[in-house]
Amino acid sequence: MRYTRRTFLSEAAVGGTGLVLGVASPAPVIRGETPTISRDPTAIVPLGKHLKASRIGIGFGMRGYNRESNLSRRGLDHAERVVRYAYDAGIRFFDNADLYGSHQYVARALRDKPRDSYVLCTKVWFHPTGLPEKERPDADVAVRRFLKELNTDYIDLVQIHCMMNGEWTQTMRRQMDLLEELKEKGLIKAHGVSCHAVSALEAAAKSDWVDVVHTRINHLGTKMDDQPDVVVPVLKKIHDSGKGIVGMKLIGEGAFRNDPELRDRSIEFVLRSGCVDVMIVGFEITEEIDDFKQRVAATLDRLATVA
Repeated sequence: MRYTRRTFLSEAAVGGTGLVLGVASPAPVIRGETPTISRDPTAIVPLGKHLKASRIGIGFGMRGYNRESNLSRRGLDHAERVVRYAYDAGIRFFDNADLYGSHQYVARALRDKPRDSYVLCTKVWFHPTGLPEKERPDADVAVRRFLKELNTDYIDLVQIHCMMNGEWTQTMRRQMDLLEELKEKGLIKAHGVSCHAVSALEAAAKSDWVDVVHTRINHLGTKMDDQPDVVVPVLKKIHDSGKGIVGMKLIGEGAFRNDPELRDRSIEFVLRSGCVDVMIVGFEITEEIDDFKQRVAATLDRLATVA
């Protein structure tokens, strides 16, 4: 099911309702005694040791596969308009991947924006299916292609995409070394991994190579690696070690799209966790961006009030 413009505008006007968390949560990230923490939903925040990014990011991987996604399926002109709208709305984190086919339209949408005003993330895909061609060149070859596609001299964050077991730090050792070389050359600023299993997250927590982790998180465990009470303690270990965390699947991969209360609960849960730096959502229309920003701002205000 998809939101209509009327549904989004009416729900944005009404705002969220009850906010009972599904699992026990750590203390709020916003506290009355720390007024320096911005309530701006798109405030620039640290993302690990090497990057800073907006608290809200836009992802291009909703049903992403074979270099297309829901956003690009709506048409490239539409995709470019959404990207530009996101930038104008204060979003400064743009989450790409080779799998999504987003590089070219993101580059076109941001072509006249100052390069140091936004963060580009992308991911290298090594699984045997998912891309049109069978070959899987090494990370350095892929990244040099990405640089051309994104029309940039450097990429802020490059990740190994969709690791699903605890052995990835061994099986991907060569790719990790190649990405480290690119980082030393200044072609990328940081590297990391997107995880789709708790064992992969555990490996990321132990790895000194990891700068930033992508993880699936919401209050119900929808489309997550496990239930929140299993995943969040691992994320705390990752974050406490100085690594950045990008949270995805906050809307349950669209499962909460038509339920404003579930969206509010998920936002509050993630903000209260204290271990997610950037929240990315696969916005498909501009109204979704406005709605999410309003809900994050309202949640930050509530957390500051009750702290």
